[in-house]
Amino acid sequence: MMKKIVSYMTGALLPLTALALGGLLSSCSGDISGTLTAGGSGDFMVKAALQPRMEALIGRLSAALGEGPARANILDGAVIGANMSKAPGVSSAFFKNSAPAAIEGPVQISNIAEFLAPGGGKGFISLAPEGDAIRLGIHLSRETGPGILSLVSPEITDYLSVLMAPIATGEAVSKSEYLVLVASVYGKDVAAEIDRGRIKASIDFPGPLRSVRGGSFSKNRASFDIPLLDILVLESPLEYEVVW
Repeated sequence: MMKKIVSYMTGALLPLTALALGGLLSSCSGDISGTLTAGGSGDFMVKAALQPRMEALIGRLSAALGEGPARANILDGAVIGANMSKAPGVSSAFFKNSAPAAIEGPVQISNIAEFLAPGGGKGFISLAPEGDAIRLGIHLSRETGPGILSLVSPEITDYLSVLMAPIATGEAVSKSEYLVLVASVYGKDVAAEIDRGRIKASIDFPGPLRSVRGGSFSKNRASFDIPLLDILVLESPLEYEVVW
């Protein structure tokens, strides 16, 4: 692992303007809200902000890798939106900076089942009829994680690999082992930010919900509160399901 860290630190370019998923899958707070239609399209609002220690760490890494003078924005909303717009299943994405390390904006999804699906095949999200109901399922694992990241941007994989995140590296470490590793390389404060990070989502579905696995629901709205550490490490595959 340490050899890989040195390799990424010395050889991987980390253009901060390419952090399309870095804003959501690093030491951050994230909030997603939106509406999904019966046909699988949807309108969502995404907000993400890096925590202070991670913001400082990215700045240091950028300087160490010779990216030149400090940028006005650690996360470049306009470029992140342009990258997201190219991803499978996405119609458009437009982000603006609410702060140098915070972005927000709308994302239109053309087909949720095609979202980040590799090569036109099956993705990590499924949408299918089940008797007289509709089932949406999400399956995220160490096997699927690296491929999902590569569809957004190879630089994102490099960035999260520098953070030694198993979602990018595919390596088998536990959540506790990962936090110890991050603390030993980047300090306890960075590890603590990752440990505290949450991704929250609130989604309205096209009909009254019958059941939700991995979250809660009321009428046609499902809500999720996901620890960031669970996503980065994927010690066990993440499974979510919504039936309406």
